[in-house]
Amino acid sequence: MPQIAQLAETWSSQIFWMLIFFGFIFFVIGRGMVPKVMATVETRDRQIASDLAAAEAARAAADAEEEAWRAQANRQRAEAQALIAKAKLEAAKASETRLAKANAKLDAKLAEAEDQIAQARSGALKEIEKVAAEAAGDIVARVAGGLKVDAKAATAAVKEALNG
Repeated sequence: MPQIAQLAETWSSQIFWMLIFFGFIFFVIGRGMVPKVMATVETRDRQIASDLAAAEAARAAADAEEEAWRAQANRQRAEAQALIAKAKLEAAKASETRLAKANAKLDAKLAEAEDQIAQARSGALKEIEKVAAEAAGDIVARVAGGLKVDAKAATAAVKEALNG
């Protein structure tokens, strides 16, 4: 083959041009472009790191503010509960006082009503005894054929019958 035969004659020029080509690529790309790309990547990495640090600081500040807000809300809630409890206690005391006054008035009226009932019962019993004594005297007079019974004796007999 003729290509293989001329290899011995052209190998040194091929190595020369290969060294020139790879040397050119190494210096242009390796020494010129790669450092610029690496500098851009490092700048981007630093920017991302600073952005992440700023975001973390902002998140920490937001968490601290939220915690402060929650603490304040809990404190206000506790104060409101205390005020509500105090108001309930005061209302209960006021209600107790009014209820005690109303109970005292009702007890007084009840005692008065019981007195009136006792007096009415006593008066009614006396009236019943009187009517019963008169009725007993009339019954004895009718049954005994005109016999008159003493009013005191009839009253005593009616009392004994009603109480015993």
